[in-house]
Amino acid sequence: GLSREKKRRIAEVLQRHGIDGTPDNINDSLKRAIENEHETLRQAGIESPEVDIVRVWEMVLGNSDAIRVKAFALEYEMVVNPIYPMPGLEAALSSCRAQGRLLGIISNAQFYTSLLLERVLGTSLEACGFDPQLTFFSYRFRSAKPSGFMFDKAAEVLSRRRVLPAAVLYVGNDMRNDILPAKTVGFKTALFAGDLRSLRRRADDARCRRLMPDVVITDLRQLIVDTDDP
Repeated sequence: GLSREKKRRIAEVLQRHGIDGTPDNINDSLKRAIENEHETLRQAGIESPEVDIVRVWEMVLGNSDAIRVKAFALEYEMVVNPIYPMPGLEAALSSCRAQGRLLGIISNAQFYTSLLLERVLGTSLEACGFDPQLTFFSYRFRSAKPSGFMFDKAAEVLSRRRVLPAAVLYVGNDMRNDILPAKTVGFKTALFAGDLRSLRRRADDARCRRLMPDVVITDLRQLIVDTDDP
């Protein structure tokens, strides 16, 4: 459930946007709407469905003004699921850019994910070195990890650039959602275990019991490759 502090901040967001309802009621309505949309998409044959959160909020709020709904959804997300940069992120990205390495993202994400990332990073994703053609957000495809759909798409783009799957390192914090589909498509894998709050080993999932990442890292600076090494 929501903490007292989050409820207080959500109430402020609701008031600022002129939305009736309590934080608990709004949160419960959002969860139900997402569950209903997931079920609809599963019945349409999508194994790991992803909603379009703008469409969901439009239904919950009874408001079809996408600009106003997006503004509210962004503020709500910033309260409910705040994100923080992991130590070493800037150094790792800077090193990859300096070495001309291709950078991409495969993420279970919504429209506001890139906005939140850019706020944390202090600049655009492209300026950080992320290739727009290698940036895959689940809401655009209505399919989420652990489905291999976005990983297959990434492999296709990389193949056209003559990059083999074995030359790709995929970094993630979730054995089921990250390591499993990345290894299935042939990518090398690194499990980020430097943040216990977000680490997901999935020991209760049969698919992950014998699954091993190629490497486990606890600091993103461990991804930096010294080009002077023999």
